[in-house]
Amino acid sequence: MIFFIGIKGSGMASLACMLKEIGHEVTGSDIEKHLFTEEQLHLHQIPILPFGAVIPDHSTVIIGNAFKEDFPDVMSARQNPTLTCFRYHEYLGHLMEGYVSVSIAGSHGKTTTSTMMAAMLNVHDKTAYLIGDGHGHLEKDSKFMVVESCEYRRHFLAYYPDYAIITNVDLDHVDYFKDEKDYRLAYEEFSKNVKKEVVCFGDDPQVRGLNIDRPVLFYGVEEGNDLQAKDIVESTRNMAFNVVFHGKDLGRIRLPFVGRHLLWNSLSCIAVGLLEGMDLESIESGLSDFKGASRRFVVEEIKDNVFIDDYAHHPTEVAITIAAARLRYPDKKLVAVFKPHRVSRVLRFADEFAQALLKADFVALCPFTSIDDKEEGIDIDITYLQDRIPGSIIVDENEADAKKLAGLQPAVYLFMSSKDIYGLSDLVKRYQ
Repeated sequence: MIFFIGIKGSGMASLACMLKEIGHEVTGSDIEKHLFTEEQLHLHQIPILPFGAVIPDHSTVIIGNAFKEDFPDVMSARQNPTLTCFRYHEYLGHLMEGYVSVSIAGSHGKTTTSTMMAAMLNVHDKTAYLIGDGHGHLEKDSKFMVVESCEYRRHFLAYYPDYAIITNVDLDHVDYFKDEKDYRLAYEEFSKNVKKEVVCFGDDPQVRGLNIDRPVLFYGVEEGNDLQAKDIVESTRNMAFNVVFHGKDLGRIRLPFVGRHLLWNSLSCIAVGLLEGMDLESIESGLSDFKGASRRFVVEEIKDNVFIDDYAHHPTEVAITIAAARLRYPDKKLVAVFKPHRVSRVLRFADEFAQALLKADFVALCPFTSIDDKEEGIDIDITYLQDRIPGSIIVDENEADAKKLAGLQPAVYLFMSSKDIYGLSDLVKRYQ
């Protein structure tokens, strides 16, 4: 028996599905409130128990990183001498051994890039993946394993991948990292674990400034990258560009998605594909299988309105997501509905959040409601951000506020949060 404490966590749900697929008996506990990650757990017929459930003796216990050592279920598991306990990242580090592993790291774009990478490599050979949107897949004879690798509390130092992607280095998790120097140091420490090659976004000055003592391949659209996209043509539905690798033009590639961030992500995947001997035709075929990641710019069109659900929770992500919506729907009114996560992030980046959100036509903000939003020594609420955004309103997940948002139609409704904002979105849809 493998038992997960906090099984609804995005990475935890992914890992649970993977272990069930290779024959383990899997169950776990969590809060009773519905979370989007449950869908995959139910598909795999994995039981979900409430916190406080008795863990069978002699089980392997995997503890979600959101739960501290003083959490009652964690304390109980640690005190049972028959149980073998791992933190999520510790167990995953062991599991990655034996596969050609690809760690996707960076402040933004990890989930999308991981999903792209898995789609592309699967054209080449069987590919396992663990993605932070609740999806995981593993077969015993998989050759590759793609793992979304989070820098929070330096958890990714438990991984020793063959390849690592660093998509960007943009300060985040300010409740843990002391400053930008400490944040960059974590990535430098992580790079030392890489066995073959570190694939880095060369257009990011912060990434370029990292001290990496492993072989490095830089990708981007600017001159000076080892892998470069040239002659880029973007429309509202697709993109095309030439792939130039170490100065040699390998040919033109066409991909069925839009947004400059998706171009950057696809280049990181192309780099790994080329390093693994894939030809451009196979790479294009694999990337074209990418259908998006859960809660990453998921579009639903209902009558005259568009609903977009996105995981954006950092100012850079919010700005990129709004820009992508503008590109795809240039003639529609854009209503941004944002629910932040962690008071420390809002305190540190309030001005940056405001600057990003003001690019929308109308802004609605949701209060802090998550169990880990509040932090000792920080006494702010959502008005701290609202005061910086003239004309913005505060909305709760209730019928009255849903009607208020619905009154703004026709519009593109952009719901952004790493937390459970999709409940409010569903309420607004009822008034279409």
